Amino acid sequence: MAISFSLQGRRALVTGANTGIGQAIAVALAEAGADVALAGRSDPTETLALIAKTGREALNIKADLSSIEPVERVMAEAEAGLGPIDILVNNAGIIRREDLLRFSEADWDAVIDTNLKTLFFLSQAAARGMAERGSGKIVNIASLLTFQGGIRVPSYAAAKSGVGGVTKAMANELAPMGVQVNAIAPGYIATNNTAALQADETRSRQILERIPAGRWGDPADIAGAAVFLASSASDYVTGQVLAVDGGWLAR
Repeated sequence: MAISFSLQGRRALVTGANTGIGQAIAVALAEAGADVALAGRSDPTETLALIAKTGREALNIKADLSSIEPVERVMAEAEAGLGPIDILVNNAGIIRREDLLRFSEADWDAVIDTNLKTLFFLSQAAARGMAERGSGKIVNIASLLTFQGGIRVPSYAAAKSGVGGVTKAMANELAPMGVQVNAIAPGYIATNNTAALQADETRSRQILERIPAGRWGDPADIAGAAVFLASSASDYVTGQVLAVDGGWLAR
């Protein structure tokens, strides 16, 4: 049986791809053969340049995904620029940190809206076309906090737990239509978002002591999993939350 990780001829939409994990995923999809649309409020200049080096087409769509207002426009622009979207990667997300007893409604709503509500409705918009064509891949970015509670991040833990649940719910309904829906739960990845943790000698040591692999993850570690879940190699994989964490959850 021939197993293919090639994305030649596929068209992908990746949210929040200006740096870090989103950038690594977008570039990896292009390296595997996909044309890629990038959606987010930050300018993905570097990501666009990296995709251009692969010889694949890249499209920038400016959108504030803190609400569902731009969802239909994002899908319309992506399909007008590239053609029907075969792969959606929901990477865009935010976090708010505060003690539980002082956590505000505004911070709760901001995180839930961006990390869970927009993720669902963008997936819904993409899935309509995928279901009609009988094929498609949706990859959501979850978190270790899909499985754990965390500290001082109640809305983030709630949202990422919700990502795990909605991934399974979407998978159940879309599998008969030829669409697979999965999620990746990154562990501690060396990005700009974790720079403060890496710089904190004590906290960084505590983190590394818990990771069996003995190192921080690299965005490329997540990108490899995303290519697998976006390719035909994963056609019988759906409704899964794949932890890419160096063994953190196993410890």
